[in-house]
Amino acid sequence: MLNEISQAFKNNAFIPFIVAADPNYQKSLETAKALIDAGADVLEIGIPYTDPAADGPTIQKAYSRALKNGFEVKQIFKLVKEIKKYKDIPIVVLTYYNIVYNQGIDTFYEKAKESKINGVIIADMPIEESDEVLTQSKQKDIHQIFLVSPNSTKERIKKIEKKSEGFIYTITRLGVTGKKEKFLENTRKTIQKVKSTTDLPIAAGFGISKPKHAEKAIKAGADGVIVGSAIVEKIQKNHSLEQIKNYVEEMKKAINKI
Repeated sequence: MLNEISQAFKNNAFIPFIVAADPNYQKSLETAKALIDAGADVLEIGIPYTDPAADGPTIQKAYSRALKNGFEVKQIFKLVKEIKKYKDIPIVVLTYYNIVYNQGIDTFYEKAKESKINGVIIADMPIEESDEVLTQSKQKDIHQIFLVSPNSTKERIKKIEKKSEGFIYTITRLGVTGKKEKFLENTRKTIQKVKSTTDLPIAAGFGISKPKHAEKAIKAGADGVIVGSAIVEKIQKNHSLEQIKNYVEEMKKAINKI
């Protein structure tokens, strides 16, 4: 299992993000299958949480919808199992520390292993407070993935690299998740800084919503792109699965022509 995420980065990786049970469990399962059919290389799934500090309004609304519809943490493990039955694609879950802590760190990672989750991102966990989590992730053969921000120095990126497995999630701009119209020069510089500092694959996220954004991220040195808010917004607006698949195919074309 350890090599599955690394394998996904052999070519430029497209990583769509959805929220578990948004707007309900069955719909999120159907959306995941559609994303796989359209060519997703890795699937990232957010675990609904009441205080998602790293996420912008679009994803916050999705978390709220799922929670209002009765989402429970145990559903993420069931969802991943069902997706894996459809296709054994690498799956990474994004969560917050309180969710893991409240489940029990050992219990959370044991359930993650049972459901064949490949990687975990804890959005609000700094590397300085990660030892207990890393003990469990290594025991369970699950990649622990950390985030690097535009403000991270090369020295800090090196420290993050030492504790990271799978890939480094490179936040391309300050602030929260969300769509942006322009791909800024600072975004390019952030990607290049991380690329020059680590040997791990880097996946660029936050604000990538258009094919031209994805293309520019890859040209700047990213090994993959993560797209969340643009997809979650389409779900919110009741776009058909076919429309979502078409969007993913366009994004895939953009990164594969590099």
